[in-house]
Amino acid sequence: MNAAENTGGDLHLKPTFIDLVIPEGVRESLGQQLADLGDPARDMDRATARCHQIFATLPIDLLQTILDFGRHADTPGVARVGNLPVERELPDTPDDGGPCQTKSTCLSEGVLLGLSGMLGEPVGFTTEKNGQLIHDVIPVADGATSQTNRSSTVFLNFHNDIVYDAAGSYNLSNPDFLVLNCLRADHEGVAGTYYADARDACQALDATSLKLLREPLFRLNAPGSYARMAGKDEILSDPVPIISGPDWSPEIASSANGVHAVSRDAEVALQRLQSTCREVAHEIFLRPGQALLINNRKGLHARSEFEPRYDGRDRWLQRTYIRRNHWSIRDRIVAETRRLHI
Repeated sequence: MNAAENTGGDLHLKPTFIDLVIPEGVRESLGQQLADLGDPARDMDRATARCHQIFATLPIDLLQTILDFGRHADTPGVARVGNLPVERELPDTPDDGGPCQTKSTCLSEGVLLGLSGMLGEPVGFTTEKNGQLIHDVIPVADGATSQTNRSSTVFLNFHNDIVYDAAGSYNLSNPDFLVLNCLRADHEGVAGTYYADARDACQALDATSLKLLREPLFRLNAPGSYARMAGKDEILSDPVPIISGPDWSPEIASSANGVHAVSRDAEVALQRLQSTCREVAHEIFLRPGQALLINNRKGLHARSEFEPRYDGRDRWLQRTYIRRNHWSIRDRIVAETRRLHI
């Protein structure tokens, strides 16, 4: 895996990863303005508008880089943003999956919404974190070995965040982007986030595997959150390709909760994809004051195992799901809440 240093120094990384740093004076200004945000859940539309206004004051080159990340097909699939404002005091990391009920300030939520607003519109799914727009991603004891965001002691396989769809294709309604904002790192600082760009993986794969991965020979399992609600281990999609789209800009889809290949050859290709992702992936160790922008269609992401202590100081990230536009999935929107009923 391609290691990205935590210091923000010379990375010598391929162009599918970019590292951005907020200038010190800008960081202070952002923090001062976000300090008065208040709880965004009281009026999310107003809060996102205010955060968008604040982050629009970024230096033009930095602002354009983030905007370009969201709007162009040929730009990098993952970006780290460093030197973001952080809260001076944090409550204990929740041990129940969140949300946190004792957090007295909302600066981290403002950072998350500000970055998200430059990529598109935050989206909530009723089957994921009860439709919340801001998710707490923290280790939970009863999910430690699951292939979900609650896990810790297992490697979370290379995947993108997909959404169960009764139509049979689980990647149509999924988020276009994720943003992960780090509030607290794990105790040992060993929890790595990995991103394997589909462009890099396609270049590294053998021709036979690539051809098979482009054919509808794979059934994605529904996300663990949805399967858990339905009381089932597996809810499989129709057969779909893992990789689609033009060679210069492929899209990739793979579920963390499992993928079933419909033939032995397809299974071999799937295994080769996972191993190839490990070879080409960028490795990022998030620290407080850093956020990760992830294109959920251009690549797959994963997380290394780590040991939680459930002592109030465990790893704590906040996450948003983002779509460029909600129009194509408007039939799933619950009018009263504007959340997607999926």
